[in-house]
Amino acid sequence: MTLMEDAKRGVITPQMEAVAKDEGIDAKTICSCVAKGLISIPNNPARDCRAVGIGKYLSTKVNANIGTSRDYINIDEEVEKARTAETFGADALMDLSTGGNLDLIRKKIMDAVNIPIGSVPIYQAAASKKAVVDMTSDDMFNAVRKHAKDGIDFVTIHAAVNLDAMKRIRQGNRITDIVSRGGSFTLAWMLHNGEDNPFYAEYDYLLEIAQEYDMAISLGDGMRPGCIHDASDGPSFMEFITLGELVRRTREANIQCFVEGPGHVPIDEIELSVKGMKNLCDDAPLYLLGPLVTDIAPGYDHITGAIGGTFAGMCGADFLCMTTPAEHLALPTKDDIREGTIVTRIAAHAADLAKEGQKERARAVDDRMAHARKNLDWDTQFDLAIDGEKAKKIRDSRNTGSEACSMCGDLCAMKIVSKALEEEKEE
Repeated sequence: MTLMEDAKRGVITPQMEAVAKDEGIDAKTICSCVAKGLISIPNNPARDCRAVGIGKYLSTKVNANIGTSRDYINIDEEVEKARTAETFGADALMDLSTGGNLDLIRKKIMDAVNIPIGSVPIYQAAASKKAVVDMTSDDMFNAVRKHAKDGIDFVTIHAAVNLDAMKRIRQGNRITDIVSRGGSFTLAWMLHNGEDNPFYAEYDYLLEIAQEYDMAISLGDGMRPGCIHDASDGPSFMEFITLGELVRRTREANIQCFVEGPGHVPIDEIELSVKGMKNLCDDAPLYLLGPLVTDIAPGYDHITGAIGGTFAGMCGADFLCMTTPAEHLALPTKDDIREGTIVTRIAAHAADLAKEGQKERARAVDDRMAHARKNLDWDTQFDLAIDGEKAKKIRDSRNTGSEACSMCGDLCAMKIVSKALEEEKEE
């Protein structure tokens, strides 16, 4: 029995109750939305972790990507990155490891944190081969089964990269072609073997595996734009249509899913992408990789992604994948993961301030901060801050002894006005 089957029968599970409590929403609403596929709670029964809800009426969630590369393999560092992401507020993790003992790396990461973990099984299917194109269909599905059995909560599957998508890429005028690693593996395999994507051609078999382990499917955006020039083009929107078809098949099989969205999108096209995907995918939870709003800020792409993520969340995106200062440049460090997680949490909260179902709750937090600032209540400000540790460190390092900040001191506007108003009352 999958979580979605329980929801369709009206059974409120402990996972649904936990999400309802965290979000301040009635459990019956959570159950109804899970039944319809509007909320996903990736929670593989083989692994005990915190239940996190993604989707309609819920707060915008944040994912952190970690994992080794073939150029640099250090398991302990990846475990530390996982813990850092969780400590600073990530709601989920994805292990994107491509180098080293992938089974051991995955296990150590899963053991280290208590939040949902996703993976991309095709990376492991390709890892044992000299060339990506040497994978077999069995290799791909066996990797999915292995990850499901190990307790992975959701897997990214680039099932919409099919022969029709390949034709669109050939006919298009993209600059960056395909930037999704899983999408590129799939396209290269199809070109070499002259066959359609096994995950698309045999999608029902994939659903059988997911149903057996009650594992959620993240429908990957293998055709996502990798630069501003490529945004909102034919291959992107054709993939949206295919993803919508797969969403409906997944729901019919009682499997939870969410849909991944574009990576580089100019800010005036974000609303089109988000609402287009939401419409074509029947309001499935939407997981966005950014989106990055410009291509010319290497070293600052955690900021370009946060700008896009804020606007996308306001338009209806449910799940933001962080980017770090190392995006497009190098494997991120622990400090990069910390900064990327915090900046993306800021974007998620900023989106919630304008989001249906979350606006009132999110604004209440900002109101508490406003009162703390007015009252020069520093401890409360640090408690409410997304990164209170950094805020306290800055104040402590530059405090001149004034109860106000060292920029204004006795000329603090709120202090002056409060005193003036108090004196007026006394007269």
